[in-house]
Amino acid sequence: MFADWPGIETQSAGLGNDAGNPVSPELLAWSDLIFVMEKVHRDKLSKKFRSHLKGRRVICLDIPDEYDYMDPVLVQLLHEKVVRFLPAR
Repeated sequence: MFADWPGIETQSAGLGNDAGNPVSPELLAWSDLIFVMEKVHRDKLSKKFRSHLKGRRVICLDIPDEYDYMDPVLVQLLHEKVVRFLPAR
């Protein structure tokens, strides 16, 4: 959803065993800023990849992970919570 935002590159990844693009040490090394939907996601990420998160900022958006992919309500919530961390357009 933010792939066209000027000045940034984005990747989406998941922590579940069924994730199409699972979080990896390489992906974390590539990232400067990491967004998670819920505190439980942040905790899982920290537990599994603690040594790979050094120097990385992990931001919990406090959005329940209960929305369907690209649900308009989810898109609006993501926009409201993420934009403040991105470079101005």
